[in-house]
Amino acid sequence: MSAPGPAGETGSKTNGVAGTGTGEAHAGTGEAHAGTGEAHAGTGESDATPRRIAYGVDVGGTKILGVVVSPDGDVIAERRVPTPRQAAATAARGQGGGAGPREVRAGSGTHPGDAVADAIVGLLEALHDDVVARAPAPNAGLAGVPAGIGVAGLVDTEGVLRFSPNLAAASGANIGQLVTERLATSGRLATTPLRSHNDANCTALAELLLGAARGMRYGLVVTLGTGIGGALVIGGRVHGGARGFAGEIGHMVVDPTGPLCPCGHRGCWERFASGSGLTRLAREAAVAGMLHESVRLAGGDPEHVTGEHVTAAAAQGDADALRVIGDLGWWVGLGLANLVAILDPERIVVGGGLGHAGEMLLEPARRALAELVEGGAARGQVPVVEAALGEHAGAVGAALAAFTGSFDDG
Repeated sequence: MSAPGPAGETGSKTNGVAGTGTGEAHAGTGEAHAGTGEAHAGTGESDATPRRIAYGVDVGGTKILGVVVSPDGDVIAERRVPTPRQAAATAARGQGGGAGPREVRAGSGTHPGDAVADAIVGLLEALHDDVVARAPAPNAGLAGVPAGIGVAGLVDTEGVLRFSPNLAAASGANIGQLVTERLATSGRLATTPLRSHNDANCTALAELLLGAARGMRYGLVVTLGTGIGGALVIGGRVHGGARGFAGEIGHMVVDPTGPLCPCGHRGCWERFASGSGLTRLAREAAVAGMLHESVRLAGGDPEHVTGEHVTAAAAQGDADALRVIGDLGWWVGLGLANLVAILDPERIVVGGGLGHAGEMLLEPARRALAELVEGGAARGQVPVVEAALGEHAGAVGAALAAFTGSFDDG
């Protein structure tokens, strides 16, 4: 994959996202690949040279994924830790707080975002160790490495997480600033000042430069994970709106009497069409006596069935599981129909943790979209395609934003 060169190299920035000297991001012959938690073999030249790598972190509701990325978008190394959703409150009671692969430092975990910042620092330091282990000269060129963070929730144009249903303990925090301060105190890893962005916007940036959104001028990127995120592409750029909050599509209310959402409202789209929505549909079906294979995968308890069990059973051709995935696809299509009516996108790119369901999910979503959207056939088909970069897209996008030093929030 080709990606824009970082500042100081031959690449240039165009329209707020990186270009390649020609004013356009273009694809090469490679693809982003997953790491194993250890550094991978490179291309023969040192990736541990000034501005030749960047760190990207994607903070989700259940896990934090960190990657080391080359300028062409290759994932050199990756690590992940669980998101410490309750760690801040635990540490504040003096009971300690999880911080991933590193010990919580004195005073950590007592303010919004502390536990998450601690976990990110531990992740970055572990990734730093991976890079140093494979560098020809340990520590060479590792000062001032670009680094960026994508966070699920309302991240304003200053990088402050104003509200996040799935990261309540971090709401109100400037996570990038907290991590930068901790890294400066530690002295183990020197990065450029970290900036936080919305995670779906990071995904969209990566897909625009390297993946399924390449060449897209007016479109939508949808991330289906624990919840649902979205990013708007207007004029070939990722747009965050007036305050940086655009794209919170998962909290469109589609049923005011529906299940309670962590945001405090009822019937949000993500309660029906996300990973948590799939788990809810699956347990209802399992308790009703369906989904025998999914229940078996869950250890025999219908109440323990998750979306992962259903997806695995559906991949094996289980009819009940495919039916539940189809029901989920209908809900996805319902929300997409609403969004198409508002935004008139040329293309919709669907990624996130549910992306691995592929056509099992996207085909029923396309059918529902075609049936429910205003104008139907008269409007013309809006392509709904699977994201190309998989679960790494958010972290890769955060790294690419750090490489370029530019991200369009307006």
